[in-house]
Amino acid sequence: MQLHRFSDTKALNQHFVRELTRILQKAIAARGKAFLVVSGGKTPVGLFQMLSKTNEIDWKKVTVTLADERWVDPAQEDSNENLVKKHLLQNQAECAQFVSLFSSENSIAEGINIINERLHSLPVFDIVILGMGEDGHTASLFPCSEEIHKALAEQKPATVITPKTASYRRISLTPSRLLNSRHVFLHLVGESKLEVLNQAMSGDEVLQMPVRTFLYHPTVDVQVMFAS
Repeated sequence: MQLHRFSDTKALNQHFVRELTRILQKAIAARGKAFLVVSGGKTPVGLFQMLSKTNEIDWKKVTVTLADERWVDPAQEDSNENLVKKHLLQNQAECAQFVSLFSSENSIAEGINIINERLHSLPVFDIVILGMGEDGHTASLFPCSEEIHKALAEQKPATVITPKTASYRRISLTPSRLLNSRHVFLHLVGESKLEVLNQAMSGDEVLQMPVRTFLYHPTVDVQVMFAS
């Protein structure tokens, strides 16, 4: 794990956009396409808006998907897909491809199979951007969920999560799929998140704080992008 600290969110976002642009350009030059995984929430909105305006990326060769999703219709405000389409897949990035983690014709029990089929078709990710909650969850890998033990060990791309402390059942990409990426970032804003990060780094029980699965991974060097 490497911690990169910035004086404010503007400085963080500017640096982050440059780094993401560099990685996506390199992926497209090497393989003809690039794959970007993003997270929902308020933290990445400014980053999304700035990234969407860069014309240095051949966006039609970029595929975007989510680290996790609430099982709600994408038209609803609580949908991460809604947020990404509103703030990232705009401007220059409007022509990027998007892989949804929702299936409107199915229950979540049926839908997870469809989602896994979609994700199976994707190669190694180029970039994964994760967030982190006050309880140490990342993606929708909540420590309070009854499925967390299975989810952390799951080898399929995605799994169903039922958090006890948050609304909606969720689809979350599994650690095995999220870590199958050339670059993994943890995007944090606010001193309270730094405190949670320090707490996560002071112990090793992943069931208590699932973000530790990423911070302590032996071969994936997670880059923590932090602004107070």
